[in-house]
Amino acid sequence: MSARLWVVVPAAGAGSRMSASLPKQYLPLAGSSVIQQTLDRLLTHTAIEHVHLALAADDRWWPAMANVYAGRVSVVTGGRERVDSVRNVIRMLNGRAAANDWLLVHDVARPCLRHADLDRLLEAVREDAVGGLLGGLVTDTVKRSGADGRVHVTVSRENLWRAYTPQVFRFGLLQAAIDGALAAGVSVTDEAGAMEWAGHRPLLVRGEDDNLKVTFPRDLQLAELYLERLAIEEKNSA
Repeated sequence: MSARLWVVVPAAGAGSRMSASLPKQYLPLAGSSVIQQTLDRLLTHTAIEHVHLALAADDRWWPAMANVYAGRVSVVTGGRERVDSVRNVIRMLNGRAAANDWLLVHDVARPCLRHADLDRLLEAVREDAVGGLLGGLVTDTVKRSGADGRVHVTVSRENLWRAYTPQVFRFGLLQAAIDGALAAGVSVTDEAGAMEWAGHRPLLVRGEDDNLKVTFPRDLQLAELYLERLAIEEKNSA
């Protein structure tokens, strides 16, 4: 990519707990933790040299592993929601990042990102004016319920996608979109949503479905299986 690539991992708002003592990003996974697996997937990609990690101001777990990432991960104080953390990083990068640069955001709870998927995303948006995101086509039948909990309507799954991360957009456009949406009181759940609100049409790039988001305890076991499979595949292709 000709423009510079800046990478953000929002972790401040990811602290829903699946155990009594740890935010989910610090739970053990495949010999380390969810957050370390996610950072390692990013930092072992040839396009990424540095990650800006947005942490809660009172995070007390990161210092125990910070030395492992010295010089490769910069910590920024995050916000209550993902969008607040991303905006904090954007503000920190003002004056360093050009409007045409790329800002890539990856969810800390997605530790199984395939390098091939990231390659595909970066190549797809390389000459794009806006940017895009990884996603997966919906294959299940989707129902919308009414207030009574009964089926209200069956939703057509044609051209219906699940939004994944990474999501990567032009720095200047994303900054304006997030600032504008928040100023208007719009709820922003991901960067693509802010871009859509601003009138842009993000590019959807098909990603593998094993790019799962760790949300429930059972997801940790599934993530470990996916990581084991990734390690075997990458070893065999080396």
